[in-house]
Amino acid sequence: MFSRILTSGLIAGAATGLIAALLQLWFVQPVLLHAELYESGQLIHNGAQAVSAHQPPGDFEWTRNLLSVLFTMLTYAGYGLMLTALLAVAEARGHVVTAQQGLIWGIAGFVTMQLAPAFGLAPEVPGVAAADVGQRAIWWLGTAAATGVALWLIAFGRSALTWGVAVVLILAPHVIGAPQPDAYAGTVPPELSAEFAGRALGTGLMAWAMLGLAVAWFWQRDTAHAALPQTA
Repeated sequence: MFSRILTSGLIAGAATGLIAALLQLWFVQPVLLHAELYESGQLIHNGAQAVSAHQPPGDFEWTRNLLSVLFTMLTYAGYGLMLTALLAVAEARGHVVTAQQGLIWGIAGFVTMQLAPAFGLAPEVPGVAAADVGQRAIWWLGTAAATGVALWLIAFGRSALTWGVAVVLILAPHVIGAPQPDAYAGTVPPELSAEFAGRALGTGLMAWAMLGLAVAWFWQRDTAHAALPQTA
């Protein structure tokens, strides 16, 4: 069982991470590099000269991009291990792992790790005001943990009390509220910040959906292989 979780999760996660990295390089990084021009002062928001919303990002940075790809692959390999372990638990409880279930679990992972925290801490470009990084990290981790447990209770709960607890867990971090800066200020146009947040969440949704499908496919393949009669 452990070897199946390890191989399915790592392979599915690394493959998904590569695709996710390419999506980020194509859709997210140009917006990020554009924002960095405002952060460095090369461009000025509300300046006298109008600036195109499609400012070219500059030279292709091989080292930075390769490290970004490697980091994304490692991150999604971890996500893949986590998702595979959860699917194994679900299968042990009598649930059959299918591609449809994998997709649902992948979207649930996106809600847990990205969408729910983004309600209070949206993806940010460089150069914007932000609260203390430690406080934000604690709130983000708490929100992700509470949301993940809540979705598990919704999926496997069998009583109104369980579902009520799930609703409380989902709402609690947002009732408490995410740490916010004392004042809003920054050098980056708000339109660029909104575009960055939208693209980051959009690529995240696509990546998590692919991860769920990939994990389910590898798990089904390993299950079918394990069921074959072994020859001497």
